[in-house]
Amino acid sequence: MKANVDKETCIGCGLCATICTAVFAMKESVAEVIATPVPPPDEPACREAVESCPVAAITITEQ
Repeated sequence: MKANVDKETCIGCGLCATICTAVFAMKESVAEVIATPVPPPDEPACREAVESCPVAAITITEQ
């Protein structure tokens, strides 16, 4: 699985980085993906981060 953050849509709330620290981090007031592909043990937290994003800036693709 691969995560992607649309930097134009991201509002920098940091929720994803709080929910899934292994995959997301905040950089210059926007989220960025720090693990590609998403490690299998972190997939549930990554999915939760996607669902929790208030502006739907995160997408995932299955590999």
